[in-house]
Amino acid sequence: MSAPIVITMGDPSGVGAEVSVKALAESGEAFRKQTIVIGDRDTMERAVAACGVDLPVIAPEASGDGLRVDHVEVGGLPGRFGVLDPACGEAAFRYIDRATTACLEGRAGCIVTAPINKEALNSAGHHYDGHTGMLAHLTGSGSSWMLLASDRLNVIHTSTHVSLKDAIGRATTERVLETIRIGHAHFRRMGVETPRIAVAGINPHCGENGLFGREDDEQIAPAVEAARAEGIDAAGPISADTVYHRAYQGAFDLVIAQYHDQGHIPIKLVAFDTAVNVSLGLPIRRCSVDHGTAFDIAGTGKANHVNMLSALSYANRMMDAAG
Repeated sequence: MSAPIVITMGDPSGVGAEVSVKALAESGEAFRKQTIVIGDRDTMERAVAACGVDLPVIAPEASGDGLRVDHVEVGGLPGRFGVLDPACGEAAFRYIDRATTACLEGRAGCIVTAPINKEALNSAGHHYDGHTGMLAHLTGSGSSWMLLASDRLNVIHTSTHVSLKDAIGRATTERVLETIRIGHAHFRRMGVETPRIAVAGINPHCGENGLFGREDDEQIAPAVEAARAEGIDAAGPISADTVYHRAYQGAFDLVIAQYHDQGHIPIKLVAFDTAVNVSLGLPIRRCSVDHGTAFDIAGTGKANHVNMLSALSYANRMMDAAG
């Protein structure tokens, strides 16, 4: 691995530091030497103590074994876990900004993001709906996509953090086709020679030939036809009440969800602790845990780090696929 993986610590008041500490402690010395946490040194040291981990917090360039932390100085941090604070939102933004710059300049190979708190982020003056939109802005990307990846079910979203009414409007033929292309290209990079892609419909039973709406016939079906004309193995629209079961049973490698809950509900049902959030359409590689800051248990050492282990494993796979 020529360039390191960087973990952004997330909100300093949340469980990001804890899950990072626990995951790195289990990952082995060789992996720790190729991984840098971008965050707050004091917060990481408090997380080490809370988790009972016997590893020192060291600088990224230090020799020996330890948790390598690229410290970002941010004034006004509360110095304790479990509180909503604008300073923590500012800190979370600066960690991501530094990591993004490192990736764009080739000093890092992939970002793994720990959870941020959207309210804290916005109260600090950074008005984004989450990591994906922020990263699109920081990298100058016109569009980005959210892929939720797990062992048996993978879902990419045509739209995410918008109202259901707006999501239907955003499911244009052009956007659905581009989502299919983005998902196809990613799975090709990840070693799937001919990805089998299912495209979920919007309306119940894909509209029943117009009985429940015309969006599937007029917006979704033309995108599937265009993708197939490009040589992509795409099928649909397929009714959303059956397509995820079929994919989970192995019929498809990827499902195109038309809106946030249509994709999030099934993946969180079958892979709540292990699903990884992957950003596609960016000039950098990024994946993330798929959980929140959990202020209620932050600082107790109880946070489950299985999702962070999954995210780090997926980051490794992306790095390997990139050669």
